Amino acid sequence: MKKIGFVGAGNMAEALVKGLLASGVFTREQIILSDVIQERLHLMSSIYGVKTTPKNKDVVKSSDLIILAVKPNMVSRVLSEIKGLLTSKKVLISIAAGIPTSYISEMIKKKMKIVRVMPNTPALVLTGASVLYFNSQINQKEKDSIRRIFESVGTVDVVEHEDLLDAVTGLSGSGPGYVAMFIEALSDGGVKMGLSKNMALKLAAQTVYGTAKMVLEGGLHPAEFKDKVSSPGGTTIEGIHELEVGGLRGSVISAVQAATRRSKELSKEAK
Repeated sequence: MKKIGFVGAGNMAEALVKGLLASGVFTREQIILSDVIQERLHLMSSIYGVKTTPKNKDVVKSSDLIILAVKPNMVSRVLSEIKGLLTSKKVLISIAAGIPTSYISEMIKKKMKIVRVMPNTPALVLTGASVLYFNSQINQKEKDSIRRIFESVGTVDVVEHEDLLDAVTGLSGSGPGYVAMFIEALSDGGVKMGLSKNMALKLAAQTVYGTAKMVLEGGLHPAEFKDKVSSPGGTTIEGIHELEVGGLRGSVISAVQAATRRSKELSKEAK
């Protein structure tokens, strides 16, 4: 029976545990987590019934799949601590933004099965988007198993070139922050025009959710969808004109570009 361990018990680790249990991919008995914050371990144990430990080495010893779920600036220290316990039979899965597999290999100084993943925060409500990169040591059966882990919290895509994960970070990794700003702005617009804050926020969030669902399931390009709801001389085209004047498209593209650039910088800083 394969066992999965999490080094780090933060929000993303919790999202994955929640998804794995809900989907039945792993049972409580197959999951273990470590963290330096005792309160997080108590929460994970009490809510999900999984095993927890303050010792990262205990996780590595008892797990076949190890998910490195720590902040990028903690990766070096954690790898130095656990590298002696990592073997060619185990799979190391890193969700640390901007940290390349080459850096991880250099740190542990051995050939090993390494997966780099860029998930995003909607995984917390099982609607995330994860993109995976596998190094050459991973076989097809292992790839399928790892895909199932992340499919338990949303959609999964795979890239053949690791460099593309920087763009993924700039788009879907950072994207929830951009969308949250848009929802807030949409809500504020409703408040300005007389709606209550609660109603405006609910309408804004539901509108974004519903539109995204239609784009994903309806098969229409966003531009086609926009044209369908823009009647000649109507209210929507009037609002779209104001967004174009304000440079919405250019600002969003620049945001993705800036976040991608920062992800590349994190890779260099790690080295």
